[in-house]
Amino acid sequence: MPKVETAMHKDGDFFVDYEDKVFEDVQAKPGEKALVTFHTVAFEGSIGLVNILTATRLQRKGFETSILLYGPGVTLGVQRGFPTLGSEAFPGHLNYGVRLSKFMEEGGKVYSCRFALQALYGLGEPSLLPGIIPINPLDVLDIQLVHRNENAFIVHTWTM
Repeated sequence: MPKVETAMHKDGDFFVDYEDKVFEDVQAKPGEKALVTFHTVAFEGSIGLVNILTATRLQRKGFETSILLYGPGVTLGVQRGFPTLGSEAFPGHLNYGVRLSKFMEEGGKVYSCRFALQALYGLGEPSLLPGIIPINPLDVLDIQLVHRNENAFIVHTWTM
């Protein structure tokens, strides 16, 4: 077998050129809005965390940004911890709450459907992270229509 003469990769090495940006860095114009909807289960994949990071990036680009948690998406906005609330049972266990709280601290709004919270997951409004706004299930459609009427940038994701 031929001997490999290439040096081993080490911490700090780059595998890609992450500075080569192809598209312009788009910033929001005054008054522009964005809405990111989540219909995904916490810890069932990466889309929940990716959506929070996307919403945060939109907020930092100047968009007035809102997050809608509905269906299983409400599971991202509840208080967690084990053995007590706020205690991290394993690395990353509290990522959703930490990222959503940071998003709200930076001016973003987070809404959670009351129907999914109680009827589907047996949780009450006190289970939500501080700052999350509980909404009527009829508002799930209307928040999307309001944003559409305001020509907002809307990101919808659905996972099962």
